[in-house]
Amino acid sequence: MPTIVRPGLDELVRGVGALTVRGLGPRDTAFAVADLLRARLPSLDLLTPREREGSPDGYVSQVLHAQDDFSIVAVVWRPGQGTVIHDHVSWCAFGVLSGIEHETLYRDLGDHLTEIGRADNRPGEVSGFAPPGDIHAVRNTSDEVGVSVHVYGADVSRLGSSVRRVYDLPIR
Repeated sequence: MPTIVRPGLDELVRGVGALTVRGLGPRDTAFAVADLLRARLPSLDLLTPREREGSPDGYVSQVLHAQDDFSIVAVVWRPGQGTVIHDHVSWCAFGVLSGIEHETLYRDLGDHLTEIGRADNRPGEVSGFAPPGDIHAVRNTSDEVGVSVHVYGADVSRLGSSVRRVYDLPIR
């Protein structure tokens, strides 16, 4: 099987690695990695044309790099595809390469969730966050396939996912 060339991935791995060894707190690490992504956001060539197609069955997460303290994951969303309401096991920074990732943020009030914000993340935009307070759902609201790069502060290849909890509480 031929080796897949992923332009920009090695540089991103080195940059994130240099940040995670600094021992910053989760929030500061997420913001530092987001700054790195702003400066070095890879192009769509990070994925092969076939990988950029996504799947009709739902969004696709592909682990591009994983080690004990961080993972880099590409997420491919066809138009209208999205996540359930969830939070994460660790800090996260992400950058949008194509499409529009519409994010709805929630607060857990014990017996229900309440919406606390919305954002349309467009190509070139980058953000970072850290638990707690990272409850959200994400959907590609554009007419094109969306691709984003996510960096998580955990080895998602070992954990199987970056999701800590899925929320099925009523929304009020």
